[in-house]
Amino acid sequence: MNTVYLNGNYMPITEAKISPLDRGFLFGDGVYELIPSYNGNMVGFKPHIDRMKSGLATLEIALNWSHDDWQGLCQHLIQVNGSNNLGVYLQVTRGADTKRHHTYPKGITPTVFAMTTVIPPAPIPSRDQIQPYRVSSMRDMRWQRCNIKSISLLGNVMHYQYGHQQGSDEVLLYNHDDELTECGACNAFIVKNSVVITPPLDQQILPGITRQIVLDVLHKDGAIRVEERVVTMDEVRAADEIWISSSSKEAGIAPVTHLDNHPVGDSQVGAIWETTAKLYSERKFDY
Repeated sequence: MNTVYLNGNYMPITEAKISPLDRGFLFGDGVYELIPSYNGNMVGFKPHIDRMKSGLATLEIALNWSHDDWQGLCQHLIQVNGSNNLGVYLQVTRGADTKRHHTYPKGITPTVFAMTTVIPPAPIPSRDQIQPYRVSSMRDMRWQRCNIKSISLLGNVMHYQYGHQQGSDEVLLYNHDDELTECGACNAFIVKNSVVITPPLDQQILPGITRQIVLDVLHKDGAIRVEERVVTMDEVRAADEIWISSSSKEAGIAPVTHLDNHPVGDSQVGAIWETTAKLYSERKFDY
């Protein structure tokens, strides 16, 4: 049985109900996080909660939960749902009003919902065993506050659906200046001449937790050069390797071997990816 949390109570998911006047339902007015856990150990718990609290503050949703409050909720859900390989989904909306109105209402209580989903195991990454990705590319048509992990994901869904219709696993997005932003549901990296390069954070890009951890472990290891800078799509198409990163990915970062049905580099999973994925795998529980 999948036990979930809703507004102070644990219950079977079939019993969880919200008001149709909840602003998350009406407007997508809320934020969310997905924290992976393996055998009860969460990856990036603190930075995930930091990002959620930052999103809540930006949207002016008042919820005075501490990191300990969130940790207790997450650990309980992991325990009661099997403690295996689970993603803990957290969502906070502004709450249910008495009418539909665009302006932020006052005096309503946020809706807090949490559940777990089964995620793939995360074995030690290997170039010979990882399933590479094929991606398509298209102009980024989403809103200009992508740095907020909003539950308003229609733009992402439409991009992701385009990739699916092209027979791809993801879609790589670029802005009006033909510069790489991110993907429908991931951050993006390229490798050229053994240098790992990723776009800098701004309002076009979600500050991904896996992205943050990958960059931190590479900087601390020091063996691979890293650059955070504008990346043109010409550079993407000429890259030796392309990666996409997300908490839901099997190895955190997934190698891309084909872009728009053209091979990336030599069309093989790259050595820099393998080295980086192993570093991430070894150190991901430190965050």
